[in-house]
Amino acid sequence: MSAATNISQPELGALFPGRITEAPGFRTRMGSITRQSFVYFAGTILTAAAGYFFKIYLARALGAEALGLYALGMTIVGFVGLFDTLGLPTAAARFVAAYSAKSESSRLIEFLRSGVVLLVALNVLLGTVILIVGPWLATHFYHSPELGHYFWAFAAIMGLGVLNVFLGQVMGGYKDVARRTLVTHFIGTPTNIAVAVLLISMGFGLSGYLFAQVIAATLVLGLLGFFVSRMTPGLASRKTGWRGLWPVRFERHVVSFSAAAAGMTALQFAFGQADVIVLGHYVSARQVGIYAVAMALVGFVPVALDSVNQIFSPMISELHTAGNRSLLQQLYSTLTKWIVVLTFPLVLTLIFFPRELMSIFGPAFELGAGVLVLGTIGQLFNCSVGSVGYLLLMSGNQKELIRIQATTAALLIGLNLLLIPRMGIMGAAVAVMTSTITTNVWGLISVRRLLNIFPYHTGHLRLLLPAVTTAGCVFVLSRAALAFARPWEVAGIGLILSYAMFLGAISLVAFEDADRELARLAWGRIGRSFRKLAIA
Repeated sequence: MSAATNISQPELGALFPGRITEAPGFRTRMGSITRQSFVYFAGTILTAAAGYFFKIYLARALGAEALGLYALGMTIVGFVGLFDTLGLPTAAARFVAAYSAKSESSRLIEFLRSGVVLLVALNVLLGTVILIVGPWLATHFYHSPELGHYFWAFAAIMGLGVLNVFLGQVMGGYKDVARRTLVTHFIGTPTNIAVAVLLISMGFGLSGYLFAQVIAATLVLGLLGFFVSRMTPGLASRKTGWRGLWPVRFERHVVSFSAAAAGMTALQFAFGQADVIVLGHYVSARQVGIYAVAMALVGFVPVALDSVNQIFSPMISELHTAGNRSLLQQLYSTLTKWIVVLTFPLVLTLIFFPRELMSIFGPAFELGAGVLVLGTIGQLFNCSVGSVGYLLLMSGNQKELIRIQATTAALLIGLNLLLIPRMGIMGAAVAVMTSTITTNVWGLISVRRLLNIFPYHTGHLRLLLPAVTTAGCVFVLSRAALAFARPWEVAGIGLILSYAMFLGAISLVAFEDADRELARLAWGRIGRSFRKLAIA
């Protein structure tokens, strides 16, 4: 960190620079981020809440072994998925925005045509590979031959998922995350849950769950395709826009960016699936199912960070290109503070009530309590440093990001191979926590060194007292409340208490005038956004 310079407040040096004077355009940018991020955040919260109860239903209706088979099947889909996008979804978010800003409709349509055609052809080929190779892997590597009955669904889920991600990123390039969220979160997720419950209750088991995902993904694909066609200038009136489907053509800079994005996708696969792959080889499908449920709960922790990244990432590229470091610094600092504020109470709940939360899925799942704690600690570090990955990627420092991810992916794989045979699912959790912390701390240092920006200032120190006080009260509750309430009730009380105490305390001692004004601005923007969605 010492390599960076030009940050004020020498009394605290490089660690906690002083507050930054509000940069021109800050409130406008924050208004845009808060409006669309909140719609995405609301959709994610809805799906997280629905998903939590849905996973309880799945755990009790299907059992740990069936969920373990599902997790193992998705690792094969994930591995094949290293080759099924070629980085095009990430490129869509960048180049759709660029072509739209310059009104280059012909280049935009050519990119969309080539992207869709290539992805369809590639996923038909790779889906065939899954159908042929999948059963052999299920029998000889995972020692679960019963998994071979479900690869028809896994192949369909992969192909539909790739197209949905691509079209979703296209809508992100059009800066219409709110409408995309309406389709994916408010329509796709309820459809998946409703159809799955219906089919499982009719006795179709895991096949019913998988078929429900295929139906929901097909519906989402149709809606996203409809909106993209309406939003693409000249596509509806250009009769030749989709003729001559082959050959596909991409500009050289698109190919270069997509190749880098594909490399990062491969590294993300290592982060997301290496633990389950090694577990699948060494432990039973039942234990994999317990681990998968615990890590699914961990996946809810960065919801605020993910919501902000949807809108903030394109702005990073724009502001960095314009050389507006002061505005980029202020947005990064403010957004990181709010991400921590919205995440910390959830973290306390998961850390202090892990057994109570896991027991809701059934007595067998209590073995995943330790996994839940370790995974949550890792995600706390992830959220505490903010959008470091996107700051490196969108500022042209993707080589540094790849170097970080490649090194920590190797660390993750090595720790999994070392610890899982000795510690089982707890060994996988230790490996994930260690690699997550390493990745984010390293990324924070790189952002400071390369971009000369840092998310923390002296105002963030005001969060310490509310954080310690809230943690102490929730800890006492976790030890005392079990005497007069059931486990799930204690966990619910802990979550409510965490948010009430922490938000109440920081509003009294940690909010600055700018925070209060931004909160009022956000609520105003959010209200207008929902009214527009309702009219649309």
